[in-house]
Amino acid sequence: MEEYHSDPGSDSCGEMEMPSVVSSFVELVKNDRHMPVAVAAVRALTEVLKSSSATTMMGVQQELHDASVQLQSYSSAISLQSGCKLFTRFVTRTAKESVSFEECKKQLIDRGEQFMQRTATSRQKISSLADPFISDGHTVLVHGFSRGVTSVLVHAAASEQKRFSVLVTESRPDNSGYDMVTELHKHGIPTTLIMDSAAAHLMQKIDFVLVGAEAVVENGGIINKIGTFQLAIAAKAFSRPLYVAAECYKFARVYPLDQFDLPEATRNGGPLSLPIPDGVKVVNPKCDYTPPAYITLLITDLGVLTPSAVSDELIKLYN
Repeated sequence: MEEYHSDPGSDSCGEMEMPSVVSSFVELVKNDRHMPVAVAAVRALTEVLKSSSATTMMGVQQELHDASVQLQSYSSAISLQSGCKLFTRFVTRTAKESVSFEECKKQLIDRGEQFMQRTATSRQKISSLADPFISDGHTVLVHGFSRGVTSVLVHAAASEQKRFSVLVTESRPDNSGYDMVTELHKHGIPTTLIMDSAAAHLMQKIDFVLVGAEAVVENGGIINKIGTFQLAIAAKAFSRPLYVAAECYKFARVYPLDQFDLPEATRNGGPLSLPIPDGVKVVNPKCDYTPPAYITLLITDLGVLTPSAVSDELIKLYN
């Protein structure tokens, strides 16, 4: 559920034309398809710090700011945007506490490495925290493909040796559920692919819904793959818990008022690959907004949170 404005392999944005931080980012994503775009961005920004030729703290901070803007211009992922902002805030927090420029720059690099390490291990923490929610005999409903959700389920099956089954929505129009089914099947987890429109029909047969998030917003709601909200409505109607697995770098200072108050990057999913008569309009948003009232708990690397606790955690992250 992490999108780009440009295809890393396309000719429209060649290597020679790319800013170095974007080239570094593209290379990281290309070499490791399991790497979240926010983590790749943090690593690219850390390299900017290490290679900086600035001679003042203001210069270093400006280079970091410019690189962050370039990455955010290249990728439409909300998680990348919030990750860049959190990284910049985190590494420059102690800038004024150092005596010399060299000491200060070293602190920035150290803090960059520290932040990068935190983001790299976030899924492992989430998977460990999620284990108590999955029991033998459970049936879990997931929506499309999510790296965080995959990590939780694979960890529960492998490390904890729990026996459970998973229902996966096909998740049109990109059909990312097929990727999820393939990944879970590879790890020996009993998996059933279901049509998106069958989710409510099968809701009484599942124990809980587990989804990822493109962004966790200020009120504890989430922005995620289109169709998440209707799953949440069905889950609430059948009194089934809905859990969200999300890394803290996806916490965004965004406060949607409704479904049509989302960031621009989430609104248009592009044309459909189906024959449609001329003159027929197509509405194909990438994401929807699930309000906090439909979310039971958020399982994050900061801990297991209620939706109402998210605003406090956001304040801590940015302060």
